[in-house]
Amino acid sequence: MNPMIILIAGPYRSGTGGDPDLIAANLARLEEAAWPIFQAGHVPMIGEWVALPVLHHSAGAVTAEDVLYPVAQRLLRHCHAVLRLPGESTGADQDVAIARERGLPVYHRIEEIPGHLSVTEPSS
Repeated sequence: MNPMIILIAGPYRSGTGGDPDLIAANLARLEEAAWPIFQAGHVPMIGEWVALPVLHHSAGAVTAEDVLYPVAQRLLRHCHAVLRLPGESTGADQDVAIARERGLPVYHRIEEIPGHLSVTEPSS
């Protein structure tokens, strides 16, 4: 099995009303999927990991929409699959559509990812 770069797609700003605590909770939920993907032998990727520093260093010259969606689209040129987490998200739906157009697998559960192990906690 060759390692894949798997884009984790799900709600980030959706349903938060712009509340920073809810946005942070959504990011934490996306990041929870990173360890089992890594443990399965793959490289997890979340678009916000790239987009947020870009947005921060734009010094307000652009909006989140100007950066978040284009970063995900560019990342998908390098990804081998998408893990779509539950929840309403226009951006995640766009990621899935792009992945399908490119013939990339779209997983909806971590257990579907090749190499997934039933043990998902880091070893001590």
